[in-house]
Amino acid sequence: MNNKINNIVMNADGVPQQVARTIEEERQYRKRQLVAAYRLFGKFGFDEGVAGHITVRDPELTDHFWVNPMGVSFKQINISSLLLVNHEGKVVEGQGLLNGAAFTIHSQIHTARPEVVSVAHSHSVYGKSWATLGRLLDPLTQDSCAFYNDHIVFDVFNGVVLDMSEGALLAKSLGNKKAAILQNHGLLTVGESVESAAWWYITMERTCQAKLLAEAAGTPKLISEEAAHATYQTVGNEMAGAFQFKPLFDVISAEQPDMFD
Repeated sequence: MNNKINNIVMNADGVPQQVARTIEEERQYRKRQLVAAYRLFGKFGFDEGVAGHITVRDPELTDHFWVNPMGVSFKQINISSLLLVNHEGKVVEGQGLLNGAAFTIHSQIHTARPEVVSVAHSHSVYGKSWATLGRLLDPLTQDSCAFYNDHIVFDVFNGVVLDMSEGALLAKSLGNKKAAILQNHGLLTVGESVESAAWWYITMERTCQAKLLAEAAGTPKLISEEAAHATYQTVGNEMAGAFQFKPLFDVISAEQPDMFD
């Protein structure tokens, strides 16, 4: 069996290059990025009690994912606290409680989308505020164009998502898109890496904030379809999303080195 995984990453000059890692190296890399994403979500105030979760697919056991234990603050997540969960909902490594909604939502998306490595969801203030309106995000800014024709509104809300059929419906509704506005609930993003999934969430939350502010001030002018599409090609692709995460990772890992314990 081939125990190497090839990944496209950016070097220090911002040039994409292929890096081969062993399975274990890749696992540790993904867990490091996952923990950094949690710490960033905590730093940005995306935590709301025990709500919210980010997952990353295990590189070897591809029907398993790593996730935070319920009841541990995003601000205190470290590598040793992560749980490894299979798609039957069993914790196979780590100590702590599995969030039922995390399993219901993430397992269905990971199953439906083999190319998706990471899924991020939380109840951040501007995302859940915009979600009450049940509307897509318009291309108002350069940053918002990352989601142009690449997100959905999931207009089903029946309370906390604990029913597997609702998780499956969400995964089906998401299709091949990168993000969802969950009606009366919050935001959800996916990516082929933790870096891209986390960045899409961060920038989507800020896009919701900008849209709410703009509409409160007046009638925003939309970017043309042609310009929005062209901008999407630059800022909305997988590699762009992953690279946008790099400076955030560099800062949080310098500020909070304990997260790698």
